[in-house]
Amino acid sequence: MTKVVDGTPAFHIGEMAHVIAHSADGPRGQTGGGLDTYENLILLCPNCHTAIDKAPEAYSEELLRKWKAGREEEVERAGSDIAFEHIEDLKKHIGLLLAENHGIFLNVGPHSSIANEDPGSDAVEIWTARKLDTILPNNKKIINSIERNISLLSKQDIAAFLAFKGHALAYEQQQFGRTEFYPKFPAIFSERFGYE
Repeated sequence: MTKVVDGTPAFHIGEMAHVIAHSADGPRGQTGGGLDTYENLILLCPNCHTAIDKAPEAYSEELLRKWKAGREEEVERAGSDIAFEHIEDLKKHIGLLLAENHGIFLNVGPHSSIANEDPGSDAVEIWTARKLDTILPNNKKIINSIERNISLLSKQDIAAFLAFKGHALAYEQQQFGRTEFYPKFPAIFSERFGYE
């Protein structure tokens, strides 16, 4: 069933899948089963998740780990090859990524209308998937794009960027291993890099 969020249909486009199943009898199962750890999870679309788990002999643990490592490498480099001539163009690029992240937060985040109106909804699962498949990669693109074009920034821009970078790196760590504290999104970064 498709949920409607703020008048727009919300679809699952990512699911967390286990490389090694929880059960020894599951896909790529081993004695003792797989854990819910970052190392044992991979983000897949629902169709691929089903296909891969139905044919574990065709999708080995090694193959899934290779796919995951390749994707992580792509995300790690994302945005590092983009050079801008003008600060306005860089800020427009960053602003669009920030707008996408903010839109996701508003539509399915923990304080979204769907989460507040229907605590039993699958908004939590959608929010978790969007953090991993969109927000974290966008944050990496923002960091890499700014670092590639750092010479365009003023001292105030650099200070705002460093505050954002501290937030983004701690936020990423918080997704994979809960921490008690991480710096919240710095409003100054949105003020200096937000796209109007």
